[in-house]
Amino acid sequence: MKLHRSLTTGRNVITAYGPGYVQVNQDRYERSLIVTAEEVADWAPASLAELQPEHMQALIERRPEVVLLGTGPALRFPRPDILRPLMQARVGFEVMDLHAACRTYNILVDEERRVAAALLFA
Repeated sequence: MKLHRSLTTGRNVITAYGPGYVQVNQDRYERSLIVTAEEVADWAPASLAELQPEHMQALIERRPEVVLLGTGPALRFPRPDILRPLMQARVGFEVMDLHAACRTYNILVDEERRVAAALLFA
């Protein structure tokens, strides 16, 4: 699905997504990644099954006020211990499917919120 272009300039926005990919600005990605308004970075877990509590540190280091965890094509919840580092760091989070995370990320970026989207494809 192609998303409508944001009026936010100079920031990373998700401009399209589909089965197995997201497009940030004009760059297409087909692997797990972290997206913030300022950067796009690879993220170690390839799937929800590989996600561990230590993977949350890469998110916490970016100092977001909220993390959107996109869990692939379907909404799936990680074990509570995986999200505990975010709670301990007092970082808000929402768990949703990948496409909902992409849409919500764009809304929060447009509102100039400090958001990090942690996107898993499987």
